[in-house]
Amino acid sequence: MPADTVKQSYPSLGEYAYERLRADIRDGTLSPGSRVREKDVAERLEISRTPVREALRRLEADGFLTFEPHRGMVVVQLDHQSIMELYAMREVLEGTAAALAARHASEAEIAILCEMLNREAEIAAHPDQLAAHNVQFHQILFRAAHNRYLLKTANALRDSMALMRGTTMTVAGRADSALDEHTALATAIQARDATGAEAAARAHIQNAQRARLKLLLEPA
Repeated sequence: MPADTVKQSYPSLGEYAYERLRADIRDGTLSPGSRVREKDVAERLEISRTPVREALRRLEADGFLTFEPHRGMVVVQLDHQSIMELYAMREVLEGTAAALAARHASEAEIAILCEMLNREAEIAAHPDQLAAHNVQFHQILFRAAHNRYLLKTANALRDSMALMRGTTMTVAGRADSALDEHTALATAIQARDATGAEAAARAHIQNAQRARLKLLLEPA
């Protein structure tokens, strides 16, 4: 689709710039600590600086950007407390999603979750692919819960999780344990065991949090 057509699909150029920058933060194009210059963004998106300025202000208000003296706007780097708070919220949301999925997921959605386990085993030696696959697995889980408000909250949390450096899939043994945890989760959902699915999801996020702590302790 031509760039001008894409821009016209948004209600305003400010909204276009905002969504493009959020996507860049989400997929790691703009990593934590990266400088975000108004002029550079305007040139890259081929728009004026006014809508870019509007987008940067919104992203700052949302907690994705912060102003640093002598550097200007940069992508936020989460501190230890923020990371722990995010994982606490993620455990609650994932547990709820798993329980709801056990009750409401369609057979097709359950089949997709189970099929993804095979793909996960195939890419076990590729941390970056695993990280992307993990995001997709959990997106399917939240959609299988069939609760729009839960999905909206989960998407907002996912954007905040993108502010963390690296992937826990590089931690020794994490890829194998994550696959075991995903398998337990999918099995409980397939069995329509809401209590077991919630417990499996919570255990999965607790283990992910431990892996994140190990990653934080590694030398930069």
